[in-house]
Amino acid sequence: MNHMWTRAYGHEVPVADRFDWFTETVSTDLMPVAINTDRVGDFHAVVGAVELGAVTVSTLEFSPVWSRRTPAHIRRGDPEQYQLALVEGNAMKACQLGRDSGLVVDGFIVTNTSAPLECDTDRDGGPIRATVLQIPRSQLPLRAGRADHLVARRLPRTGLGAVMADFMTSLRDNGPDCRTEELTVLGRAALDMATAYLAEQLGTIEGTAPEIRARALLERAKMFIERNLGDPGLTPRAVADHHNISLRGLYALFRDEPEGVAAVIRIRRLERCRADLGRPELCTVPVQAIAARWGFSNATVFGRAFRQAYDLTPGEYRRHALGHGSARGVEEPCTLRRPSPAERV
Repeated sequence: MNHMWTRAYGHEVPVADRFDWFTETVSTDLMPVAINTDRVGDFHAVVGAVELGAVTVSTLEFSPVWSRRTPAHIRRGDPEQYQLALVEGNAMKACQLGRDSGLVVDGFIVTNTSAPLECDTDRDGGPIRATVLQIPRSQLPLRAGRADHLVARRLPRTGLGAVMADFMTSLRDNGPDCRTEELTVLGRAALDMATAYLAEQLGTIEGTAPEIRARALLERAKMFIERNLGDPGLTPRAVADHHNISLRGLYALFRDEPEGVAAVIRIRRLERCRADLGRPELCTVPVQAIAARWGFSNATVFGRAFRQAYDLTPGEYRRHALGHGSARGVEEPCTLRRPSPAERV
């Protein structure tokens, strides 16, 4: 598990102390707040957090509660954030700045840590699952106060919201396996996507800075690539067509990235293959079957690309990764050879 990811389980705390533990954890890690529940006797909670540079993602699963953040709580501690929460499982609502979101499930709620806040849940329901993106107001490139118009409203999980939700849930599920440098990159992507999503909800997406719109489109393209690596038909043209832009426009999106779009597809496929080749439970799966699973339909092309990237054949890498020998480059994590500028397309 990455050292930047922390997770705590309520079942590790004595039942009599579990609810107090949850209240203290939320007040310390998110913001000071008063929380109540009628489930003290069997309270359930799991709390996690991962730092992504300027932003943080917190994951919470908890029994029904109701809470209140007063001016006294704000004076005690204010991280000066907008918190974008993806609510799943049970329903939850927020009341802030004179608005009431109503009960929300499978959607987003935005709150401002610098204003009094009341939250409630369906008290007869099961656990609430919330994935919260904590964004410092100083880092959100929207005009001052504009995001307040979105506070305590139900924001949809459709369109760009669906992409945002997929990104946040994938981060929740896969974040523990990411390296520190990868989490920093994900933090920048999360901030860009959240900015584009909030701007769209404000009806000002066309007025948002062009670089922000381009970054949001770039992240959507990257996520499309990630979800479709196993499709042999995944090409730069397919990515461009899916996003209704020209091939030239797609290349322009990737112009300032470390790799071009074709290289990103190849690198991510190779990384997935390498990970599978090192998994003991897949040791009997033929190398070519693993290659085909991640979009390599030609064994010769795959073998050549793998050796060029890792200086080992797939078979050599598998043998040594599974402890059947030793070879250069296996004891230390393998690093892809980055393409030269001439190879970046």
